[in-house]
Amino acid sequence: MDTLVKAKAAQATALLGELGIDLWLIFVRETKMMADPALALVVGEEATWQSCFAFSRNGEAVALVGNLDAANFERAGQFSEVRTYTHGVGEDLAGLVRRFDPAQIAVNYSANDPAADGMTHGMYLLLKEHLRGTPYGERLVSAERLMSKLRSRKLPEEVARIATAAQLTAAVWESEAPHVRAGMTEAEVAGLIDRGIAGAGGEPSFATIVNAGDKSAPGHGLPSGAKLAGGDLLHVDFGIRREGYCADLQRLLYFRRPGEKRPPAELREAFAMVRDIITETAKAARPGATGCAVDALAREMLRDHGYPEYQHALGHQLGRDVHDGGGILGPEWERYGVTPRMELEAGNVFTLELEILLPGIGCVGLEEDAVIREDGAEFLCPRQMELAVR
Repeated sequence: MDTLVKAKAAQATALLGELGIDLWLIFVRETKMMADPALALVVGEEATWQSCFAFSRNGEAVALVGNLDAANFERAGQFSEVRTYTHGVGEDLAGLVRRFDPAQIAVNYSANDPAADGMTHGMYLLLKEHLRGTPYGERLVSAERLMSKLRSRKLPEEVARIATAAQLTAAVWESEAPHVRAGMTEAEVAGLIDRGIAGAGGEPSFATIVNAGDKSAPGHGLPSGAKLAGGDLLHVDFGIRREGYCADLQRLLYFRRPGEKRPPAELREAFAMVRDIITETAKAARPGATGCAVDALAREMLRDHGYPEYQHALGHQLGRDVHDGGGILGPEWERYGVTPRMELEAGNVFTLELEILLPGIGCVGLEEDAVIREDGAEFLCPRQMELAVR
C-alpha cells in the first residue's frame, strides 16, 4: 500500500472535524469495474462485494467487507477495525452506522466535482435500502466539500511527487524534441514522446496530444497522420504519471520555411503574450483568491491586446489524476458549476494553460504546473520561456 494512503486518511479525519461532519461513508462494489476516486486516496485496496469504509471525526476507521476480501485489508493495517459479512452487508452496515449515531453522513455524490461523485446511483439506492427503518437514511449529505479539500490540500509528499513528475516531463521534452523532424506525422511525434516517458520510468498521464501546425484542431483529439512541414508550429500536450501522481505540460517548436530566418512576427508576439499571461496569473494565484478572478485576469490581458479568449478554464488541479477535482481557475460557466468560485489554498497544485490560434501557423499553447504558496504560485519545473525554432 502507498504510504500516502494512511496520511490522507488522517487528513480526512481532521477535515471531518473542520467541516462538522460526523461520519464519511465510502460505499462501493466491484471496484475494478467502478472505482470511486476516493479509494486510491484513503483506502488503497480493491473490493469485490458490497463494501463500506467508514471514517469518523473521532478518528475511527472501519472497513466492512465481504469475508473473501478481508485478508487484504487486515494485512494493510489501514483500518482500526476490519469487519466481515457473508450473506449480506445490510444488517451489519446499519449496525455500524447506529454505533456512530451521526447527525450527518457524507457520501460521495456531487453535481459539481467528478472527483467527489464516485458513488453510483445504484449504490446510493442500496445504501438507502440498508438504512431503511433507521433515521440515518435521511441524514445523507454530499461529501463534495470534504473530497474537494482532501484532494486539493496536497501534503508535502504529494507536492514532491507532482514536482518530480513535472520535472521528468520537462526533461523528456528536452531529450526528445531534438529528434523531431519535418515530415514526421503527429502520431510519430507522439510515439517519440511516449517512448521518452517510458524511458523516464513513468507512463503517460493521458493520451499524448500533438498538433502539426493548424492541420489538426487542438483539444483532446488523438494524433493523426498529418505531417510536419516548414511554417508549422508543433504543439505537444503531454505528461508523466509516476508514483501515482501526474504532470501536464504543453510545449512548442516552430519549423521555419525554406529561407525563413526567424518565426513570423505574429507568432513571436502571440508566444510572448501566452508566456506573460502565465507569469502574471501565477502571481495572482495566491490563497484566498478565487479561481474565476485569476481566470478573468488572463482574459482581460488577451482582450487588451486584441486576442480572442480561450474556450476553457485557465487551469485545473493536478494530483492522482490529471484533472484532480476541486476548484478550478476558470470562468463562471454552467459546465463548471461552483468550482470557479472556490478559494485557492496553499498546497493546491494547478496547471496554468492557454492558447492563441494562428491560422496557417497553429496552436500557440503553453502549459505549466505550479503549487499555490502564500505569495503566489511556484512553478514545479523549468518553464518554456523562449520559442524553440528548428
